[in-house]
Amino acid sequence: MKRFLTPDVALLFLRVTASVLVLLVHGLPKAIHYASQFEAIEDPLHLGKTLTLGCAIFAEVVCPLLMIAGIATRLAALPIMLVCVVALSLVHREWTLAQAQFAWMLLIMFGTIAIGGAGRYRIALRPQSGQR
Repeated sequence: MKRFLTPDVALLFLRVTASVLVLLVHGLPKAIHYASQFEAIEDPLHLGKTLTLGCAIFAEVVCPLLMIAGIATRLAALPIMLVCVVALSLVHREWTLAQAQFAWMLLIMFGTIAIGGAGRYRIALRPQSGQR
């Protein structure tokens, strides 16, 4: 009989709730309203608006879906963290700590996931050694 492991439940809760938050607040609005988002998005790395918006949609739609499933969780956390770092350091430098608190919280949450991983409750693409 498998044990109910609190740290694994905590990682599941963190990765699902944080991912749903990013998906609903940032990702889906960008994907659904692509044309208006294309006009509004800034291009701080000078990649072109199409590539910039595509990267943002990847980080805010595809990566949260992977994280919810627990697939490549640590890797999927990195693009979200990168978007937060770019927003804080290049796009919104003028923000006070109070104004930037949501971006900092996302960095903390996804940084914790990048360090802690998915936990036991996830979809495994390959069996882990020592587990059935």
